[in-house]
Amino acid sequence: MSALQVVALVVCGVVTVVAVALFARVVTHFLSVFRLGQPDASRTQDKGARTVTLLREFLGHTRMSRLPVVAVAHWFTMISFGVLFFTLVNAFGQLVSPSWTLPLIGHFPPYEWVTEFFAWTGLIGIVALMAIRQKNHPRSAAGEGGRRSRFYGSTFWQAYYVELTILGVTLCIVTLRGLEYALEKASSGGDATALHFPLTSWLGGLFDGSSTGSLENAIVVVAAVKILISFAWMITISLQPTMGVAWHRFLAFFNIFLKRHADGRTSLGALQPMLVKGEPVDFENIEELDEDAPLGVGKVEDFTWKGLLDFTTCTECGRCQSQCPAWNTDKPLSPKLLVMALRDHAHAKAPWLLAAESDREGLGESVNALAAASLVGETGYAADSPLAAYNPHGPDAVIDLDVLWSCTTCGACVEQCPVDIEHVDAIVDMRRYQTLIESAFPAELGGLFKNLENKGNPWGMAARARLDWAKDLPFPVKILGQDVESADDVDYLFWVGCAGAYEDRAKKTTRAVAELLDQAGVTFAILGDGETCTGDSARRAGNEFLFQMLAQQNVETLNEAGATKIVVTCAHCFNTIKNEYPQLGGKYEVVHHTQLLNRLVREKKLVPVARPSDAPGKSTAKNVASTAETVTYHDPCYLGRHNDVYAPPRELIGALPGVELKEMERTKEKSFCCGAGGARMWMEEKLGTRINTNRTEEALGTGAERIAIGCPFCRVMISDGLTAKQSEGIGEQVEVVDVAQMLLAAVKRGDGGQPVEPEVSEPTPDPEPAPVG
Repeated sequence: MSALQVVALVVCGVVTVVAVALFARVVTHFLSVFRLGQPDASRTQDKGARTVTLLREFLGHTRMSRLPVVAVAHWFTMISFGVLFFTLVNAFGQLVSPSWTLPLIGHFPPYEWVTEFFAWTGLIGIVALMAIRQKNHPRSAAGEGGRRSRFYGSTFWQAYYVELTILGVTLCIVTLRGLEYALEKASSGGDATALHFPLTSWLGGLFDGSSTGSLENAIVVVAAVKILISFAWMITISLQPTMGVAWHRFLAFFNIFLKRHADGRTSLGALQPMLVKGEPVDFENIEELDEDAPLGVGKVEDFTWKGLLDFTTCTECGRCQSQCPAWNTDKPLSPKLLVMALRDHAHAKAPWLLAAESDREGLGESVNALAAASLVGETGYAADSPLAAYNPHGPDAVIDLDVLWSCTTCGACVEQCPVDIEHVDAIVDMRRYQTLIESAFPAELGGLFKNLENKGNPWGMAARARLDWAKDLPFPVKILGQDVESADDVDYLFWVGCAGAYEDRAKKTTRAVAELLDQAGVTFAILGDGETCTGDSARRAGNEFLFQMLAQQNVETLNEAGATKIVVTCAHCFNTIKNEYPQLGGKYEVVHHTQLLNRLVREKKLVPVARPSDAPGKSTAKNVASTAETVTYHDPCYLGRHNDVYAPPRELIGALPGVELKEMERTKEKSFCCGAGGARMWMEEKLGTRINTNRTEEALGTGAERIAIGCPFCRVMISDGLTAKQSEGIGEQVEVVDVAQMLLAAVKRGDGGQPVEPEVSEPTPDPEPAPVG
């Protein structure tokens, strides 16, 4: 061997040994950190389905498809990482003998073709990703300090290092292939064939005329550079366990495999039950818990091991941040920065948690101060510094209270995340601790909790008023226990909901649905004053015990009534009864009113009729027409993202003769929240701009005459946003209506009736807390 080869072998050998040792150490560190979390036995069931899900998401890049160009570039870059591993092994052999190739497959054409194809596509892919990062860099993004960039707040030096590593490795591979062609050609007297070098023979031609010795030396140098780049990267990430942009390529496989649903469904819909030592907490047995049992998450080690894996897997791509309604209205919450803070805090605190109590003082003042800091609280940073709330070394807390309570739980972050991080569950778990243990919740929620506990509805209205919406209907509304003995005697139990019973705008939807069901010959009954709030807002505000109290009462009522099929008009009631009541023993077939009405239209049990050609498109009368030539539809988060109900409302609108649907830019999976979810309906927006105003402006931008909705919470928020814009002289002829009202108006025309809004009772005073827009 030449002196060059000896030096290359020694240097590469030492670096490799150091890299492998450090890598083994950091893997042990990861396992130690994850074991600090609380148990969660639900993540390993049905391994077969989980394997299929992993392969589908990995090979199909189904979670990346929201950004198609990025998905394609990332797919080739990702696949090349695995396929080209053998070129690293080959490079070690070339340090000893430049002409060395892998046994058996080294000269096998299909292997060579695959290697060259993925070397070039990996190179092109990483260049594309580098260009995309620069194109979307915060310096180029609109908004204060580049907040509108999804990369805002990401750790750029780490991203650049990873990108340059991949670029360097792929360049080395194609260069080596070209040199190998040139060496074979020089050694064989010009008999080298492009069959073995289909995409690099042209590159090898650039070295024509070079001597065999110089080509061999070049191969040794390039092979050594490839090895050093690869293992320098391994050393770097081993010293940076929070380098998510690098570690996600390993941890994502585990995070996807261990996601909530084995079949691959997005981790939305039902919130996870509050766990203590891996077991769901039952409100009725609360006294049996240990005094020091954590209710919710008050310290980073209170998260489950899956939560800690979630945080460590974050690749800082910012897709969650780009879709977050709070972040896009200048509030301090960024799902990405929240996860980054929890990740950094968990790994920084780990040495203290893993050390024996007698050894903790010796860890240093900074580590002990970090361990003493609250997970959530007043950070003490300047209010105009949105990133300061995420500093894991803050003086008082890691996450600011304003960050925690800005979340609408819309699920956009979870739906967008390519590695299946479950942001909403983490946020609600922290809220549970703040509400149940610290009583540190927004003041407005105090009135909400009181009304729910004492009156069974957010408005604090009397139970007897739950039937007011049905006054003066042209048919009797049956009540379970009075007019019918059992839910088996009717087709559906109609769950009216608090808004549908008390909120004047929502009452119009309730009446419209009742009239349509009656006209279609669908029998239904209601619970009347036996119905109480589902507990959605209480649960998402962290008051798990209040939720369980309300939910158990409803489950008992529904089970005693023999309810099996339930129709609801509220997206939040729909999600809670369908997905969360089974946790308490209530399993029902739940349909949203747009699903049922759409089915009835398809079955010709409801027939919408076109508006007469001479009918006015708009009306200023008290009872305005609820159809128009153009309409845009707002997807409720808890109907769409949380439950994948996108088609029925649109099909229903499409069935209305003469009505054109104009989609907003952010629609379906990317729909923008109205701002009401996560109990935000009952909290004032004190920071940034209003979420509902942002969404209303987008709806008005379509030029549609109607804004159609399918949830009373959305109706309140969008209506209030529209009122604010109309006060500025914008959108004065636009109205907000439920899809059911539009259908009722079209159906009534077929009966010779007038397409008017149903009459409702006079507005009732708004007690504390009042919904805000």
